[in-house]
Amino acid sequence: MRRFGESYWQLHRAVVRIDETFDAKTLLSWIEGQRVPRSVASFDILCRIERRYGLERGYFKAKLPHQSRSLYGHDLEDISPAERRRLAWHLPDDFGSLPFSKREEILEWVRRVIISGSTDYRRFQAAATKQRYAIRFPGVTYGGSTLAPRLATSNWLRDEDEKGPSTETLEDPDLLSGVVDAPPRLAMEMADLIRFKTSTLTEIGYRRNGVWNEETASQKIEHLGLMFGALAASPNGVVKGRGVPLSQLTFGLLIFPGVWDWYLQWRERRRGFFTKWEEDMLMVAMALTRAEVGWIRQHPELLRNVKPIEGLITTAEIDAARRDWHGACEDFHRHAANRSKEIQRVMRVHRDPFEPIMCVLEADSPLAEYRKITEEILKRMPDEHRFPRAAAEAVRSFLMLRLGLHLGLRQKNLRQLLVCPRGQFPTAERRLEDIKRGELRWNERERGWEVFIPSNAFKNSGSSFFGQKPFRLVLPDLLDLYTYLNAYIERHRKVLLERAPDPGTLFVKTVKTTSIDAAYNQTTFYEAWRLAIQRYGIYNPYTGRGAIKGLLPHGPHNVRDVLATHILKQTGSYEQASYAIQDTPDVVQQHYGRFLPQDKAALAARILNQVWEAA
Repeated sequence: MRRFGESYWQLHRAVVRIDETFDAKTLLSWIEGQRVPRSVASFDILCRIERRYGLERGYFKAKLPHQSRSLYGHDLEDISPAERRRLAWHLPDDFGSLPFSKREEILEWVRRVIISGSTDYRRFQAAATKQRYAIRFPGVTYGGSTLAPRLATSNWLRDEDEKGPSTETLEDPDLLSGVVDAPPRLAMEMADLIRFKTSTLTEIGYRRNGVWNEETASQKIEHLGLMFGALAASPNGVVKGRGVPLSQLTFGLLIFPGVWDWYLQWRERRRGFFTKWEEDMLMVAMALTRAEVGWIRQHPELLRNVKPIEGLITTAEIDAARRDWHGACEDFHRHAANRSKEIQRVMRVHRDPFEPIMCVLEADSPLAEYRKITEEILKRMPDEHRFPRAAAEAVRSFLMLRLGLHLGLRQKNLRQLLVCPRGQFPTAERRLEDIKRGELRWNERERGWEVFIPSNAFKNSGSSFFGQKPFRLVLPDLLDLYTYLNAYIERHRKVLLERAPDPGTLFVKTVKTTSIDAAYNQTTFYEAWRLAIQRYGIYNPYTGRGAIKGLLPHGPHNVRDVLATHILKQTGSYEQASYAIQDTPDVVQQHYGRFLPQDKAALAARILNQVWEAA
């Protein structure tokens, strides 16, 4: 404006048409730095100013302090506000001016590739999640420290006749086409099972073989809830369940082969083939009915509540089980073992876990290829002083990926990693063992940030890799890692937390008015990682944003695939690859061997060729 001798009022009159409502004060607020353009209409005005002053297209946008901010005001017609927020980030600035067919093409691509992911498994999963049918156990905490609440065991041991008429109100199977709470008796049976499998000491008179940790217990609750939900769901609805009344659901049903055969066949019809899920469920059933140590085997009173179900359980089978409970459990145990072997022969893998990142794993240097995402985050980092929350979220995404690439940890260990700021005393090793968590702390002797994790915090803590020794690694100060790590711990974490209680973990959620806890759980951490990949990782040909062509949405576990594959390609050694993901060479060979043969031959040829070159 100074160069052309114009005031903001003259510029406004030159670029804004008479029939438009764009206020001159808005232009003045841009000039004074009080506000920045956010809407599609504002960017249209910027384009006119660029043309008036002979500037290249995008000149002003490149100077904005928040490069990755999405525009609002796109013409999306009947799309809901929630979906608009997800789509806006991935639409080009000139979306509204494009032909209708082009806009439809862009929307279809964003929904298919970025929002949902274009794999067959993702499409199946999206359709399956719309059909809700599980039994929920609200009295048993999922993944918390009170997985086995104090419920009176005697309540579910009594006979139906002793309790009087049933008080169940949801007897109509048509009412059971969604997620419902478990009836009291079933909930108490589940609570007793969880207490049996998670308590430090077994009750007097009972025996067990092995215990469940919190994650395993939470998983078994969910899987058994799905099975009972399938039995209770209406046969006339989309789920096509068995229609068993809620009052008849009991763990005593699980010793009858007909119940399991129906469930296995129902899952096959639903998915189209058998998978490892069915084999795992049969393994659970075998463990529950195993001689001497099985929970169901040690509770014959469960049979009292079992009633005949047409096509699944006959009166004769119930009478036979009453006469010889242990014989019935043993017969089912053999039946489950045979079914498991039959399923092993025909089961298929529904999804290729490497498919979303195959374009990365096929690169000569998978680690360098995946690292491009972190570079994209820095490229589009907003101004911390003007957009503190957005900058904090970007730094958090950057550190999630960088630490994942340096450490090769599973999601749980990375999510639960505690932080000890510089100048404070680190948590004692004994305490970390008790809570089964690691910690990021400053190592004064090494002059670097150290990650310390006790071996019992790992899923494979019994692996020979650990040998009961803790995991300890000093992070390298490469590519400004310490700069962003220090800034995040000292400033950005506080911005994300606001006034919420500090959970002590390194990574915390952005606290909002509806937030209850600032700590991530398994689902929210996965979604945070997936969102970072959607915004910075997947190359969008319509906007030019995104680091890697062909990448699909994925979670933090895939970083372990990147590290193991990278080291295999560089060294040809299963052993060295196992060091990067805290596992054994056998596991690495089993999961990542498919990436080795061609590269291994090339490595061997390179060594042999050195002899000829020397000659």
